[in-house]
Amino acid sequence: MCGRYSSTRSPQELAPLFQVPDVPAKETLAPNWNVAPTNDVWAVLERTPRDEEDSGNVQRELRPLRWGLVPSWAKDVKIGARMINARVETVHEKPAFRRAFTRRRCLLPADGFYEWQQAKDPATGKVRKQPYFIHPEDDQVMALAGLYEYWRDPAVKQDDDPAAWLMTCTIITTEATDTAGRVHPRMPLALTPDHYDAWLDPAHQSPDELRALLGQPAGGHLDVRPVSTAVNNVRNNGAHLLDELTP
Repeated sequence: MCGRYSSTRSPQELAPLFQVPDVPAKETLAPNWNVAPTNDVWAVLERTPRDEEDSGNVQRELRPLRWGLVPSWAKDVKIGARMINARVETVHEKPAFRRAFTRRRCLLPADGFYEWQQAKDPATGKVRKQPYFIHPEDDQVMALAGLYEYWRDPAVKQDDDPAAWLMTCTIITTEATDTAGRVHPRMPLALTPDHYDAWLDPAHQSPDELRALLGQPAGGHLDVRPVSTAVNNVRNNGAHLLDELTP
């Protein structure tokens, strides 16, 4: 599972990393060291603009999406809080994800992610949840494999009203490997740059070929360090959350 992560790079930093031609001029998100479900997050995706649907002009974009996928058939957006992750083993067949898996895939840039492990406090003997921050040793950006979906708000009458449509996303998870496996059995699945184009291409719709892109997490070594329990509270934010906890 991935229930919290850090994403602090600016659009100006992310655009060249993912070959996005245009940096968002109006929409921006503040650096977030404690990304939580239902937060808006940066996503890289390819789509045809609504006003050019017949042109076949697919554009790569960097845009904010709400974390927690709301299927198009959902009656209430609250379902998104339970749809923050999609298991790689079943993502192609689950009703909430299978259509997005073939048509609407994205990458979610991250500095790293948090996982928790039960630990006994040596002073009190009580069991508590100890958070860990897991990130690439070289501090390069992680491109987390994700899906996105559109949800039409029935309370808004006009289709062309920006408030009529909500775009949401989910993170695909896999069995944890390397250092992450010592903390939690699952981890977000990151892609290598050579797979970005095939993953984002909406014309690439073969479930078997797409699943082959997700066979192994992105190469590279992960570093893990204990951090303060301050990250447990979603109201806490700032670079101090990444500081290694000293005994």
